[in-house]
Amino acid sequence: MNDRHYDICVVGAGAAGLAAALTFAREGYSVAVIGRAHAPRDGRTVALLDGSVHLMERLGVWETLAPHAAPLEIMRLVDDTDSLFRAPVVDFKCREIGLDAFGWNVENANLVEILGEAVAARPEIASFSSMATGIGSQDTVTPGSHDQRITISLDDGSRIAASLVIAADGRNSPMRRAAGIRARSWAYPQAALTTILTHERDHRDISTEFHTRHGPFTLVPLPGRRSSLVWVTEPDKAEHLRHYEDAALARVIERQAHAILGKMAIDGPRGVVPMGGLAVDRFRADRLALVGEAAHAFPPIGAQGLNLGLRDVAALRDAVVGTDGRGDPGSTTALSRYERGRRFDVRSRTLGVDMLNRTLLSGLLPADFLRGTGLRALAAITPLRRMMMREGVSPRLGTPQLMRREASSMQAPL
Repeated sequence: MNDRHYDICVVGAGAAGLAAALTFAREGYSVAVIGRAHAPRDGRTVALLDGSVHLMERLGVWETLAPHAAPLEIMRLVDDTDSLFRAPVVDFKCREIGLDAFGWNVENANLVEILGEAVAARPEIASFSSMATGIGSQDTVTPGSHDQRITISLDDGSRIAASLVIAADGRNSPMRRAAGIRARSWAYPQAALTTILTHERDHRDISTEFHTRHGPFTLVPLPGRRSSLVWVTEPDKAEHLRHYEDAALARVIERQAHAILGKMAIDGPRGVVPMGGLAVDRFRADRLALVGEAAHAFPPIGAQGLNLGLRDVAALRDAVVGTDGRGDPGSTTALSRYERGRRFDVRSRTLGVDMLNRTLLSGLLPADFLRGTGLRALAAITPLRRMMMREGVSPRLGTPQLMRREASSMQAPL
């Protein structure tokens, strides 16, 4: 059997995998993508934070994405737990840290569709709709060289050989299991109801996150008088709400939102997503790197999920290209550099989101006191609030090159 050879093989055609394919294609690598670029229209959106927008600019897709996205100028936290230590409303304003917007909110289906079209337009990227079934290794001997590659078996009987495999195949990643990378997963007694809403009042580019005793209830702006809803609550309640008639569900959402956007109507399909978390013991194996939800997963708090996955992609690019330019993408040196760079960023954010979510669920006075005290400090202490905003949107230490603000002024590739 003759294998098809590429520099890099990306397994998974979600937003992180497609972004990885575009990122390495622009560096001159030949790339194969395994999977179909499709995302269901289930009301889920992605708040692309500032660094992720810069990455989209550099990949040449932001101009197409922008008309589908709405800016997030204020991120408002509202303590709706009825706790004895209830905190004041905290507004994070992008102008405080010199940004026009923290990021831009776009429907996940639109993001994946546009990234998929960009991948299809690049001749150096080959796409395969077959499923990956296994991995192995091989030594390819050519005159004057000895090149080690990793092989991916597909369900149609064919094989692909590459110097590096990027596993972007989700939290149940078959590639991660095949590579022997251990993962620890956990579940929360929560599920998220997602949908799209229209409303009579302008959202004024404000994303509002109500912290309730069962999890966050979040309204995130979309273009026009539209917003996306992520309502994290008890699983049975989420499933029950999912089957409401549109008018009845809109009334329930209005009440939960304290009518801040006036009368509402359902403007899209609905979805229910179980809440859970995932952490891995390492981010790489021999000639394989994990990105996105193959490497980490946690509840939708603070818009960290996909943004962290896109930072994986940009950090892997920096580790591979390094200071020596285009080289062996799957070398031990490159992947060790990637492992070191991602460990603190991913684990600290996973821990932070997990702790905040658990304080909401606990109902214990000490947990309420700590959460309330923290929010009061953020509201009152400007330098602390600004530091938290900068770290949440674009960390000062270790921000990958393609996600830095100055990089976005450079011309995107055609």
